[in-house]
Amino acid sequence: MSIPRYQPNWRLRSAAVAVALAASGIGFVATSVPAQAASSKGCVGGGFRVLGKADGFDGTAAAPGSRFRVQGKYVQFDVDPANFAIYNYAFTGAANELDLTGGRATPVYASKIPDHRGLRLTSAVSLEVKDTDVVLSRTGTGGLSMTIQAKDCASGGLFQMEPERGDGTRTRIVHRLAAGAFYFDNARFHAKLGQFVGSACTSVQTGPPSQFCVRVAPRVNIGNAVSSKFVVRDSAQVATRVRQAECGPDFTNALGLAETRDHCGGMSIWDVASGGRMGMVTGEDATEAANSPTDCVGDCQAQNRVRGRLASLGFPFPVSAASRLTPRSSTAGLTPRSSTAGLTAPLAR
Repeated sequence: MSIPRYQPNWRLRSAAVAVALAASGIGFVATSVPAQAASSKGCVGGGFRVLGKADGFDGTAAAPGSRFRVQGKYVQFDVDPANFAIYNYAFTGAANELDLTGGRATPVYASKIPDHRGLRLTSAVSLEVKDTDVVLSRTGTGGLSMTIQAKDCASGGLFQMEPERGDGTRTRIVHRLAAGAFYFDNARFHAKLGQFVGSACTSVQTGPPSQFCVRVAPRVNIGNAVSSKFVVRDSAQVATRVRQAECGPDFTNALGLAETRDHCGGMSIWDVASGGRMGMVTGEDATEAANSPTDCVGDCQAQNRVRGRLASLGFPFPVSAASRLTPRSSTAGLTPRSSTAGLTAPLAR
């Protein structure tokens, strides 16, 4: 389901246009849990307060010397002003018709940390708070800029981070999940692997795929063991995941796809193009079978809107231990901050 654009510069993508990463998976018998759809109902009463500013503010604020809280009704997270790293992203558990948490405070990401390789953010914080949306940005040395966009809703496309560099090279961003959250191979996708699903498919569809008839690929989601509706997906555009050979298991499939290959259970590493995006989608947006997005690093206005015409395959709950990726982390891909190996050329797209 597409995410409505509430303001001209809002560029969040739903899972319908999230990168369809190469992946694989295994299936098993489990209860199928439909994910919650993105809807304005999930945003009722939402709104952020940041650096003492609330709805209607559009201007700049002095950058504080330490982490500051972005507080909403439904979600909250902390920002490090030095590099715009994110810490402690969580759902508050506030009551809502589309709640994914079962009314519990639910941590999702412990951190999302970009490596700027010696560049620094130095400007004041540009801040816009409007309705349920917030946009924060800051610029610095070497043409560096970072933009964070978020929505205060119980479900849907809720967050994205956008790095830009004057040299046009990639930015490595390391995600670490909160305790209790884990990456897993979604067995509901494995069960339909290679099949065509969507409103434009015929009963004997064998190809080629189209905007509303998608060939099912494997899917890695984020889940937990306590909330039967909670499901998240890393949502990337013009970005590639850095494989970590110590992690797996590498679920096999007949399509030659490897989303689960070298993927840790509590950590993922991404190389994001200058102007690319790294975000998250939740609920039904995280379990839609979708084509790859249009590559875009410029003025990426609303594109590829699907308006509910794709199939949401849901996810199993509880998630089998056999489908969880392990171990939780590895050191592969964690290069020293001074290193530019593998990041000196713009990301191919």
